[in-house]
Amino acid sequence: MKTLLTFLLTVFIISGLNGQTATKEFNAVVDLPATAVKSQDRTGTCWSFATTSFIESEIIRQGGPELNLSEMYFVRYTYPEKARQYIMRHGLTNFSQGGQAHDVMNIVKEYGIVPEDAFPGKRDESKPHNHTELEAVQKAALDQLINEKNASPSEQWYEIQESILNIYMGDLPAQIMYDGSTMSPMEFRDEMMINPDDYVELTSYTHHPWYSKFNLEIPDNWAFGLYYNIPLDELMEVINNALNSGYTVCWDGDVSDRHFRHNAGIATVPDDNDQNKEKEITQTMRQEAFLSWQTTDDHLMHITGIAKDKNGTVYYKTKNSWGAGSNAYGGYIYMSESYVKLNTIAIMIHKDAIPQHIAEKIFK
Repeated sequence: MKTLLTFLLTVFIISGLNGQTATKEFNAVVDLPATAVKSQDRTGTCWSFATTSFIESEIIRQGGPELNLSEMYFVRYTYPEKARQYIMRHGLTNFSQGGQAHDVMNIVKEYGIVPEDAFPGKRDESKPHNHTELEAVQKAALDQLINEKNASPSEQWYEIQESILNIYMGDLPAQIMYDGSTMSPMEFRDEMMINPDDYVELTSYTHHPWYSKFNLEIPDNWAFGLYYNIPLDELMEVINNALNSGYTVCWDGDVSDRHFRHNAGIATVPDDNDQNKEKEITQTMRQEAFLSWQTTDDHLMHITGIAKDKNGTVYYKTKNSWGAGSNAYGGYIYMSESYVKLNTIAIMIHKDAIPQHIAEKIFK
């Protein structure tokens, strides 16, 4: 599999994408295989779309087929556990549509994976996903139980929640058909050679010791997942080593900054004194942005490549989940190196993509 491309990637799209045209030309340095861009529609499930895309690329990387996996399979299994945590913690944790990359891997480990056609995750497949009402109905029931000050609701309540989820999302498959064979979602996962234990999450913040694991303090980390903490220069080294070695990266970060311009397909951090240059990002700037809530846990996406513009500025080619027609780059956005340094909350990576000298420090 090729991991390094030397051709010039010109991504001007003249028509067919809501009248939008690309604003930059990028020279592709690394361009790794990824499946088609999809849309999360009216849901807060970017975490599942990004991580599912990441898994699809991992299957391709290992010599498997190009698949369209079900994002909503992971969402459907996550809601009941999220509800249980919400009740047990007296409503003081987050019950929403949001989540993290490890939420998907937790489901992969417990319940496997399925193709999209085995579980579309909506009753009417002609309509877009919309979880506004689904979230509200579940939360209303949960808050009523919490008001009764009872963390041990009857078994019937869990049956009710399952019924709600089935009504909105459809019934979960016990078996699937693949390549002429019937198998369970767990068997399908193993057939595709996805081992959830091979994947780790990394972050970079100074309020915890380097090379330790800690519970990252963001609202959507409702499952209290642990992240390895490494210095910023090493985090960037991991990202670059992964992409240059054929591994894609699941990215969690902030997209609320005004310089994140999805319609234009570009995210940058311009220098205050020269808008044509990128700001130099330091570990201190990262920390201040996180603690001041300037950098927040907004969105997960899937980094699939590295590119440079005509000035030699490094960008990361990133697959978004807002639909292929959402911008002139077919739903991708190019995040500058400075943007990634400042606005990355965390990444998920295959552990083999981590340089040896860093792996020795975090896996000690």
